[in-house]
Amino acid sequence: MKKIKTLALAASVSAIACAAVAQDTKMGGTLNTIVQPEPTGLNLGLLQNAPTQLIAGQIYESLLRYDENLEPMPGLAKEWTISDDGLTYTFTLQDGVMWHDGETFSAADVVFSHDVFLRETSARWRTVLEHVESITAPDDHTVVYKLKTPFGPFLGSFESGSTPVLPRHIYEGQDFAGNPANATPIGTGPFKFDTWEQGSYIHLVKNVDYYVEGHPRLDDIYYRVIPDAASRTIAFETGEVDVLPAGSVEMFDLPRIQAMDNVCVTDKGWEFFGPLSLIWLNNRNAPLDDAKLRKAINMAIDRDFAVNAIFAGFGRPATGAVNSSTRFYSGDTPSIQFDVDAARELVEASSYDGQTLRLLPLPYGEVWQRWAEAVRQNLSDIGVDVELVASDVAGWNQRLADWDYDMAFTFVYQYGDPALGVARNYVSTNIAKGSQWNNVEGFENPEIDRLFAAGATALTDEERTTIYAETQALLVEESPVAWLTEMQQPTVYRCEVKDLVTSAIGLNDSMRDTWLDR
Repeated sequence: MKKIKTLALAASVSAIACAAVAQDTKMGGTLNTIVQPEPTGLNLGLLQNAPTQLIAGQIYESLLRYDENLEPMPGLAKEWTISDDGLTYTFTLQDGVMWHDGETFSAADVVFSHDVFLRETSARWRTVLEHVESITAPDDHTVVYKLKTPFGPFLGSFESGSTPVLPRHIYEGQDFAGNPANATPIGTGPFKFDTWEQGSYIHLVKNVDYYVEGHPRLDDIYYRVIPDAASRTIAFETGEVDVLPAGSVEMFDLPRIQAMDNVCVTDKGWEFFGPLSLIWLNNRNAPLDDAKLRKAINMAIDRDFAVNAIFAGFGRPATGAVNSSTRFYSGDTPSIQFDVDAARELVEASSYDGQTLRLLPLPYGEVWQRWAEAVRQNLSDIGVDVELVASDVAGWNQRLADWDYDMAFTFVYQYGDPALGVARNYVSTNIAKGSQWNNVEGFENPEIDRLFAAGATALTDEERTTIYAETQALLVEESPVAWLTEMQQPTVYRCEVKDLVTSAIGLNDSMRDTWLDR
């Protein structure tokens, strides 16, 4: 009872504070921030790279948003109901929503996006669609999802990066990837695409017809492209930019920046994602088709060094396929912690015979290059030869999509539940060329497929806990990838930037609430 009263009091204080802020909210102004690296495109239905989501989440929307406790909040849907048998989800859409080109938004756009467009382009949504029998629009303001079986995580599937709603009138019957409209994206969000000066900035402007009264509060946003990390830091120090999103400043510079006047830092806004860094291991080809070698690679990597020396103490060593902040995490798995002697023994027992393995660093800044060099040294210490293969973002995307790699750094989002953000990376039904976010490693194990299917449809949390514990233990034994760290993502900003993070996906959809106290 005491805990309930404390929470109630905290909620009351929070509501009063929010009300006070609302009374003093200022409208207008320009926010300058960073996008790093420059995205390859802004169509959120085609690209799920972090830079694309950062910007395109202001242009496109989905049915829901989520608070920091992962509870759903209204997005394009203002209300929703779930049938008693857990099979029917009915969403009532907002009134007065317009596309940025002036066309009227309707339920038909949602059905097209979720049953046609994303069925073709989104590996993650296809995994969810396995549980969906039909998506229909009984009228212009209602969308109904009928499931084949109960699927507990379903209501967590509707954030902008997972299930964006795209304009049917632009894409229906067209080549999605080759559509010229991709260069000038049209959404329903709080900001409209204005201009893109390649290598310089992307400019979004206020959607004056936005359906949420009093939003957005800013006039416009500039996403500055500054390739050099030191120059990004200087741009913040001199006032050229107001916000440094996670990843835009090198972690080793963070302690110095935090000590500056009028600088605020938050790690909020990542609750939904639960980011987990890992190295894809191409299971299709020798010698990485050998589980002994894959497990040796896992045990050769010094994760504590990565967290402390490379990421300035932000993050935790991963223990397997599930982030400890994700539901149904199990710590009861075989150890993959740093053990050079055990890793050498596994290499000697494996089929590895001295081949040079190609490792692609993630092209997101110097910190990832340093990490790749550290991993190369770790693997050299157990007798595995590694060559670093440099690439830009487009090249990295293409190599992963074509399976043209041996090992490759990445990080993946878990979306609060194994059925939403973990299964997609390991089930054999999600192996398909062209995506960087599905089962890229080509891992196939019928028992893993069975367990993930059972975990997704189990009726109780107790059943799901048992199933996912078994799944995580088996995955560590097979080691289809090399898990690295549970990432913590600090955002740095000037303290006069208010309401910067108002959802569990943070900067990706919170800019509609942001205002400037200056």
